[in-house]
This record gives sequence, C-alpha cells and structure tokens, in this order.
Amino acid sequence: MTRTVPFRVAFIALLTLSVFVFGFKFLAFEEPKVSLEKYKIEDGFELKLIASESFLKAPVSIDFDNKGRIWTVEMIGYMPNLEGIGEDEPTGRISILEDLDKDGVIDHSKVFLNKLVLPRALAHVYGGLLYVDAGKLWFVEIKNDKPGKKTLVDPTYAEGGNVEHTSNGLMMNIDNWIYNANYNFRYQLKNGKWIKEATTYRGQWGITKDNFGRLYYNNNSVQLQSDFVLPNKVIRNKYFKPTFAEGQKIANNRVFPIHQTSVNRGYQKGVLDENGYLKEVTASCGPLVYRGGAFPSDYNQNAFVCVPEANLIKRNYLNFSSLQTSAKQAVEGKEFIASTDEGFRPVNLFNGPDGAMYIVDMHRGIIQHKAYISQYLTEQLANKKLDTLQNAGRILKVVSKTTKTNPIPDLSKATTKALVALLSSPNGWLRDRSQQILISKNDKTIVKDLIALAKGNNELAAIHALYTLEGLNSLTFGLLSDLMTQTKQADILAHALVLSEHFAAAPLSPKMKDISSQLFAQNNETIDLYLALALNAWIKVDTNGFLPIFAQVEKKYADKRIFQEAIVSSLEGKEEQYVASQNPATMLKNNLTLAINNRQKKEMNPIFVREKNVVDDRTNGLKLFRSICATCHGADGKGIQDLAPPLKDSEYINGSMKRLASIILHGLSGPITVNGKQYQLNNEMPGLANNNTLSDSDIADIIRYTQNAFAKDFKNISASDIKKLRDKKPTGGGLFSEKELLETDFEK
Repeated sequence: MTRTVPFRVAFIALLTLSVFVFGFKFLAFEEPKVSLEKYKIEDGFELKLIASESFLKAPVSIDFDNKGRIWTVEMIGYMPNLEGIGEDEPTGRISILEDLDKDGVIDHSKVFLNKLVLPRALAHVYGGLLYVDAGKLWFVEIKNDKPGKKTLVDPTYAEGGNVEHTSNGLMMNIDNWIYNANYNFRYQLKNGKWIKEATTYRGQWGITKDNFGRLYYNNNSVQLQSDFVLPNKVIRNKYFKPTFAEGQKIANNRVFPIHQTSVNRGYQKGVLDENGYLKEVTASCGPLVYRGGAFPSDYNQNAFVCVPEANLIKRNYLNFSSLQTSAKQAVEGKEFIASTDEGFRPVNLFNGPDGAMYIVDMHRGIIQHKAYISQYLTEQLANKKLDTLQNAGRILKVVSKTTKTNPIPDLSKATTKALVALLSSPNGWLRDRSQQILISKNDKTIVKDLIALAKGNNELAAIHALYTLEGLNSLTFGLLSDLMTQTKQADILAHALVLSEHFAAAPLSPKMKDISSQLFAQNNETIDLYLALALNAWIKVDTNGFLPIFAQVEKKYADKRIFQEAIVSSLEGKEEQYVASQNPATMLKNNLTLAINNRQKKEMNPIFVREKNVVDDRTNGLKLFRSICATCHGADGKGIQDLAPPLKDSEYINGSMKRLASIILHGLSGPITVNGKQYQLNNEMPGLANNNTLSDSDIADIIRYTQNAFAKDFKNISASDIKKLRDKKPTGGGLFSEKELLETDFEK
C-alpha cells in the first residue's frame, strides 16, 4: 500500500537537507537593525553594527575566543535607576555571540555564565576564561561552550571601592603576564599554579599596550597616560617609587563634541563652553592602541580613547621618537567618531582578529554611578528621559574604506606551524593569541622555528618568538647572547636584555659584562636604558663587576630622570655601596638617599603594601547613607511621609556643613521646617555620636555624599571638623530642636 508523506514532514525534510547541502545561506536569521545616521566618523572609515539588543544588554567588555567569536561581559546591574537601587543583584552575565549565517552581523547569542554580580572583565587565556564576579577573580575551563572546573584566582580582586573604581582590564601582555586597570597586581599561570605579583597601580577603566609592550591607561579626567618603560622593570627597589618613568599624562584633555553635553559638573565654571559643549574629558576610559594592521599605515599604533559622557571617540598620534612617549590630537578640532545620540556610551575598544577596531557601546542613559552623580545631572537625565534607556547595548566595528580587513580565522584548528607563521602577522591580535596558544600547546618541535624567527629581520616576530620560547621554558642564554652581540635592532636588544635576567649566575657573569660593554659602546638611548633596567639580577651575583657599568650609564645621562630612576630600581639593596664607591651626581645621590632612608623607616612603595581596593569616601558615604539614613529620608532623598523631610533643596543640606554635621551627630526632635513647609515628625531623629562603629571620617563621608547627591553646590567637611563638633552638644544634653539649631552659631 502506498503512503502519502504529509506536506509538513516533507517540508521539514527538505529544509534539513538544504541546511546540510547549502549551509545556512538560505535560512533567515533575526539580526539587529539600528540606524547609525547620528554618528559621524572620520573620512575614509565606515562604522558597522555587529550586535545589538536583544542579543546583549549593557556590555562593558569583550574578548574573542580562538574561533573568532565575540564573548561579552554584561553589567546589567549597573545603575538600574537614578537611585542605583538593585545593583548588587545577580543579574550580570557572560554571553557568546554567534554569526551563524556568516554575514558579519550577530544573529544568535547564548549565555555562558549567568547570575553574576557586576562582572567587569574577561580574558581568554590558558585555554579557559578569566572573569570577575562579585569582586572575585575566577578562572573556568571551557568544555563545548559550557563552564567546567572553576578555580578562585583572587578572592579580593575587585573587592571594595566604587563599581567605577575597582579592578578591570585583564589584558595579557607580550611578557606573558596579565595586567589590569585599577589594581596593583598582575597574574600568571605557571606550572599549574596561579601567581599573583605586585605591579604598578594603573588607571581607572580599561588598559592597552603598544607593539613593544608598554602599557597605556587613563582615568576620568586624564585622557591618556603611559608608562615609558616595560612593566615591572622600574619598581624593583621596594623602597623607591618612580615618579617619571611610569604613569605620565601624555595627551591634552580637550574634546570636541557635536552637541550640547549633559555632564556631572556641567554647572561649574569652565566645564562647558558658552554654547554648552564639553571642553575637557570628565569620563574618559577604554583606551586602545590600534595594532590591527588593516588601517592605512598612518593609523598604525594610534591611541583611541572612549569619551562616553560626550558620545565620542578620540584619536591621538603616538610619538615614539624619544624615550618619553607623547601623544597629540590627530585632527585638530575634530574627533574620530562623534554622535548626537546621547545613548551612545563607548566604554571599551579592542583590536579584532580581522584587523578591525571593535567598540563596546554600553548604550544607556545613565553613565554616572550614584555615589558620584550630582543633583544637576540627575535632573538633566530625568528631563531628557535618559534614565529610561536601560537594557540596551551595541558592538560596533570600524573598518577602513581603502584597505581591507581579513576574514576572521579559526585558530582552534590551526597547526603549530601555522601559529608560528602568524607571529609575523601585521595584526597584533593574531600575534598575541598565537603566542599564547603555542605556549598552551607546549609543542617543543617548533623551538627551532622560533629561534629562526628570533634571529630574523622581522622585529615584531622576533620579540614574540622570544617570549614564546620563554613561555615554553625553551629560552637559552646562548640565544640571547647571540642576539645581544649580533643584532642592531634596539627594540629586540631591549627585550633580550630583560630576558637575560632569567640566567643571571656567577659563571655567566664575565660573558654578560663583555656584552654590556659592547652594548654601551653602541651609544643608543634605548639600549642604554634597558641595560640599566636589566642588570638588577646580575648585580646581585657580581656586585663589583657590574657597579662600574651603572656608573657609566649614570654619568652619561646624569640629567635624565628616567635613567636615574632605572638605576635606583636596579640597585635595590646596593644603594649604600654605590654611593660609597661611585660618587654619584646629585640627582642619583638624592634618589639613592631617599631609598636608603625609606628602607630604614620601613616605608615601601605602596604597591607592595596595598592588598585590595580602598573604598573611596563618597562610595562609603553612599553605603552608610543607605543603611542609616535612607530608611527615613528615602534612597532618592525626597523624604518619607511622617518619618523625615526631604533632603533635596533643603536649607539644611544647602546651608552650613557644621550645622548639618551637628544634626547627624546629636539628633533632632520636634517639628522642622524645610523649604517653607513644616514637617511634624512621629519619631525623633537619633544622633550618631554614640555609635562606636562610626568614625569621624564615616560621618564626614555621609555628609559628602549628601552634598554630592542633594545639594545645589558641593561643600566639603573634614573628619577633624566632626571631631570638634562632637563636644558642641545641645543644651541639656538631649537632641537639637529646630529653634536651637537656628540660634546656634556652628561656625565658631
């Protein structure tokens, strides 16, 4: 008997067959459609939408996996409303974005980790994922796009502090160490164990690097900062803190928005120009040194910076012509990207595996945390209904119209030989990731290929090859010795000198002294600087042999601070011997004396003492206000019927700080008039003077927070003022009445 196949079954079979035969070419996928008409980008470039809601919400960072897919960190809990209530809820997540029809636009997403509290960073390293959840740093193995075994790397990584002022970044550098913004530690997985080591405290949100391995970062009011030397090379001396070689402001802060700007301190003189346009950055973040190799050559190693408060992205030329990196506005009076869309909130920038530049757009109205948001900005955001722009998010891509990006490769399928070849790629992302995959594979059959690259003419490939060998435990002093005596390329020599410290030992000391003398004879500033920086380990095995080399460098550069700081760093523990035997010039002698005195007083560089982020005064004030004051006054400061009057527009908030402090210290009884209206209170307001858990600084912090959130003009008060006011008690030792408050001169 013949059976008729139902039409629905036949259609499904045909559709399934088409998928196997033709791939996804004919299948329709839902993709975001967002207009970019309000965005202006520099001539010669194009801005493309890669992903949008509903595939992601509130993205703050991304990373690409070895297949080239985008993984997003979504900080959904950040400022869910103007009061910031609910930010500690576990609403954050890490998602995998997929482009199944291969047209360059995300059409699917899947959650990898859910129920995270304020996640802020991630990094694909060591075959797994490093990420942040509830202030802790975790590493998780990845199995078929699912989380596997979890390891707690650092329980205090982003503990304490404001959500905008705690650790983030997680960037693997060329030296095989993972660096952060806003934290004084770096990380490395070595022989199955996580290493946590002190490093310089850098920036606020976002971190990047150049091809050499120097680090760049910024903070709200400083557009771009730079270290002039490789990380951790000028901080060897724990009793000396360099002030010149690291953390230098290298660009001006001028911005050129294309619309009137709503910013936190817009009411203050000089913040906005006469037309209401922002003059200088107030929330710069997410810097990127472009290393993609797919833009015109003039854009190679330009520094781009996010300015979310003004809805723009800056471009700076970096100048490497001397030992002091500098930057300048690329096009005077004009930004690389500027928008009139006030929801455009770029917070991070990344190089991509295709050579494009990727923009993480948090795309929301509120971009200022409650601990710092002023009444002025709160009202502006509410009037524009920007507080209602929530749960959006975009990933944008910048491509050149004149040069082509490359297809996104699948490095998970690449052979070790192919990965070695990619160390020569013009795309820094591919070089970086290939280096790390090669180290993870631990395939020693490529050692000869890496040595050949290290000795070749491609400077970038040579440096990556050296650190790949180091990561494979296959680097030898013989190779470094050959490089230091044969190559003339200063950047390769600098890294070879730094890596030579792994082999510092007495039997090799004569050879290293000869090499050092030969290098110094080349009369090259870069070589001389890294000679001074890299002899820290060698001087410990042969002090008398290497002290004269330091003396040569010192005398040649007696007036250059960067050299003097390098020498002090390397002379850790040998300062007195050097002063006694080498008769240093004034600058070096003063720095060495400072280090000697600090050691005697046991005063270390703070990075070697600080263990976790410190809660800033306004964030502490916010937390205390919510736990002590908001119950009656309301989280929004508008007051609660029959409990407490409003704080906004109150003469007690806008008036004398000492009077306000006295109310908080000693309490208030009876009716009170606020802004012309009398409030009959059912309960007395207790004072905090007898609360032993609150310090003078805590009470000052509460007042600072109320000033920032509710006052027309911010006024400050010190902990010492609070201490004095503790003794200025109400008559009879009870609570203040309104009459006594108004009659008392608190300023005496």
